[in-house]
Amino acid sequence: MTDPAPPYDVIVIGGGVNGAGIARDAAGRGARVLLVEAGDLAQGTSSASTKLIHGGLRYLEHYEFGLVREALKEREILWGIAPHIIRPMRFVLPYRDGLRPRWLLRLGLFLYDHIGGRRKLPATRSVDLRRHDAGGPLQPQYVNGFEYSDGWVDDARLVVLNARDAADRGAKVRTRTRAEMLRCEDGLWIVEARGDSGQSYRFTGRSVVNAAGPAVLDLLRRADAEPDHRMRLVRGSHIVVPALFAHDYAYFFQLPDGRIFFAIPYEHDFTLIGTTDVDHDGALTEVRASAEEIAYLCAGASEYFRTAVTPADVVWTYSGVRPLVEDGSGRPEAATRGYRIDLDLGEGAPLLTVYGGKITSYRHVAEEAVDALARHVPALSGKRWTAKAALPGGDFPTSGAAALKAEIKLAHPFLTAATVDRIVRAYGTDVREWLGDADGWDALGGEIAHGLSAAEAAWLVDQEWARTADDILWRRTKLGLRFTVDEVARLAVWLEDKKQA
Repeated sequence: MTDPAPPYDVIVIGGGVNGAGIARDAAGRGARVLLVEAGDLAQGTSSASTKLIHGGLRYLEHYEFGLVREALKEREILWGIAPHIIRPMRFVLPYRDGLRPRWLLRLGLFLYDHIGGRRKLPATRSVDLRRHDAGGPLQPQYVNGFEYSDGWVDDARLVVLNARDAADRGAKVRTRTRAEMLRCEDGLWIVEARGDSGQSYRFTGRSVVNAAGPAVLDLLRRADAEPDHRMRLVRGSHIVVPALFAHDYAYFFQLPDGRIFFAIPYEHDFTLIGTTDVDHDGALTEVRASAEEIAYLCAGASEYFRTAVTPADVVWTYSGVRPLVEDGSGRPEAATRGYRIDLDLGEGAPLLTVYGGKITSYRHVAEEAVDALARHVPALSGKRWTAKAALPGGDFPTSGAAALKAEIKLAHPFLTAATVDRIVRAYGTDVREWLGDADGWDALGGEIAHGLSAAEAAWLVDQEWARTADDILWRRTKLGLRFTVDEVARLAVWLEDKKQA
């Protein structure tokens, strides 16, 4: 099936954070954009991060000063355009005898505070863990530490909202459509694609962006193009356990092998622990935490917390493959988290490839990529704009979340405080769209389970490309942590009924 539309100015292949960010930026500059994703939005690496908007404190010891500076500058920009899904978080780094010396930690945190243009976030301070809230859950030998700022993000929703904004600005978004072959003819790219039901598509475009993440080299082979860089695929795994602490601080922990990991408050009732760094040589469709990784994270957490953590405590695991530019580093955790953008004009139409990157820098990566394309795609005539334009639902001040929650609770008193908190953090001001003037669950089509209404599920299907229970429960929301098997089946029946309606 040939797409009846005239040639797109930009065809973006890959519905992760870089692809969605590039599609958004390009659409906002006036281009006709098509975003093609083989699965669901954020189905791969972009929903498997540690959920942090951060500079990457540990990258300083690998001399990645430019990478850290760039990411730190992005922290407050992203918070400003998406205050519903991004929020500041204070981290506690306990000092541990025999590992990195105290002076080195203090120096690293001083640099972290000052090289990135921090304005709103509070600075680092030394803390006595015997008197600090974060010290209570820790073993008694941890007496001193540091408290510093970074940010939390709902990574999958960050991707979806970028795609939403791209679509609102005229982009076409096609999920579950795999680009199988690309070729250049008469100055245009021809993209042959296949949908998940077997239907064939043929798209034409004046340029192509390869934002396929871990599959970036595979897509280049489908385009009969030579890669400019070698890639290193590194698996990062996380575990989720029942809450190990009741406060709002996160932890940055060091281990004797030189690695670090985080323990972060997660979805009110849980603690998120991760990540690992393991070279991945398996299929990209089979990315799971190994038993060894789970045991490693449990053992690491048990070295710090008074409450031991065992694999039996783990209620959920998730893993993602980071596509890192091969830089010759011996250990996977030392490999660069930087990115490369390469533009190939050899076939007469631009092919731009994004190698590597980290979620915090996605907006800047997108901006740089679209700048590079704009020199060869006349339709990209607009100026840079994404640093100040709110993502959907994010049009309120960074200090305004509490007021928005109060407004929603007052207008819809039948909603629990936990549900109000969840939906405001997910949708921001857009929550008003599907809540309307509802005065009870019946007005929202009924409650499916755990505060998920039919109206919310319909919004996710109609506005956010959700098609399966997994799309809703693990990427659009994290209600999969709470749904029983029967409740998941109930949601699947609802989705099938909606599809047939």
